[in-house]
Amino acid sequence: MSAGATVDEALGFLAAHPEVEAVQLLITDPGGVARGKSIGREELEALYRRGRPVAGSILGLDLRGEDVEETGLVWSAGDADQVCWPIPGTLQRIPWLERPTAQLLMSMFDASGQPAVADPRHALARVVGQLQADGLYPVVALELEFFLVEPDGPGIRPASGLLTGERMVRHDAYGLGKLEEMTPLFDDLYRAAAVQGLPVRTLMSEYAPGQFEVTLEHRPDALLAADDAIRWKRLVRGVSARHGRVATFMAKPFLEHAGSGMHVHISLADAKGHNLFASEDPSGTPLLRQAIGGMAAALPESMAIFAPNANSYRRFRRQSYAPVAATWGVNNRSVGFRIPTGPPESRHVEHRICGADANPYLAVAAVLAGMHRGIRERLDPGEVVTGNGYERPADPSLPLDWHAALERLATSGLLNDSLGDGFVNVFMAIKRAEWDRFHAVPTTLDYDWYLRLT
Repeated sequence: MSAGATVDEALGFLAAHPEVEAVQLLITDPGGVARGKSIGREELEALYRRGRPVAGSILGLDLRGEDVEETGLVWSAGDADQVCWPIPGTLQRIPWLERPTAQLLMSMFDASGQPAVADPRHALARVVGQLQADGLYPVVALELEFFLVEPDGPGIRPASGLLTGERMVRHDAYGLGKLEEMTPLFDDLYRAAAVQGLPVRTLMSEYAPGQFEVTLEHRPDALLAADDAIRWKRLVRGVSARHGRVATFMAKPFLEHAGSGMHVHISLADAKGHNLFASEDPSGTPLLRQAIGGMAAALPESMAIFAPNANSYRRFRRQSYAPVAATWGVNNRSVGFRIPTGPPESRHVEHRICGADANPYLAVAAVLAGMHRGIRERLDPGEVVTGNGYERPADPSLPLDWHAALERLATSGLLNDSLGDGFVNVFMAIKRAEWDRFHAVPTTLDYDWYLRLT
């Protein structure tokens, strides 16, 4: 069973790019890491015809690439191969590598041709299918914040400018000077995005030194929107490295600065493409408010998806542009679910909870699952927030630490039904292993706090 790509795509690409020597095959694991292998040009046609056997354990690794036996994908399965197939439309040149190389996103299927339960892209496809069965078609755009940094002894610091070499040390939200300092890098980013067909739109300087945000154009295909985010993150890292800078989508790289989020902009259309949230009312249609009610109700059990790592939870601080409650409002960035201003036909909701370190496939899937629940159950989103949403009392049901969020996900009926209990079991096994491995390692903070004082 293929993912829908045809051999004509491969043959057309090879004919148009006789210079390409190699193709990198990318498979996104549950943690959001793109893994895979590089094949020769001469292997591409056979890949499109027959797929490519790949060890199924590639979807059972922790973030550092170590096996997690508890996933059931490693030795208990004999580290058996599964079959990967190309994702249509993702075969593109990699312009930042010296050797003429292309890349291709892949999805994994089991030996019987069924979607591999641990592939996060299939989890999103499952949720989209559930919505479409009810006549609801997601339209999705993602905004991704990131930092450009440089090594600083054992740590990092915000990157210095490429034109003057001056360090970025002050807050300068929307500052054009920060963009101009990085002109050579950002020019290359836009050129590379054009080569890869990525719909990169607005670029802006964010609140913290060395922090930036890009908006990817909305797509009437949630899977394609998530594919775009996977490819964009890889592109930013690759181009930045060519300029001697490290691009990081880590949620909270600096104690003293705001963290990086991934804002998910979503509306729902009917089968003819009409926006079901469109309304002259700035707060949207009743359907939109039901969708927000569902996202709010699902937030506690979804936090481990939106904030999947230990570092993720350092981002959630009051007055930090990272929401700390399941609140909603119109034109208000202090809430979790924001309805932006704009013409009636553009009405949608901006989900502001996710860290930039979240897996785009899973983040979009969890957001959509919550929306679908709210619409099915006609949930009330509660009181609209005006003014400073951070002044609201803390929500004790919202897990704002990693362990609590994982345990909440483990008992989630919604996400087990929506993403598939097989996928959630694999994700939980990986994240529990990461939690244990992360907390087993003494850090410099341990020495600073305890070495001489206990």
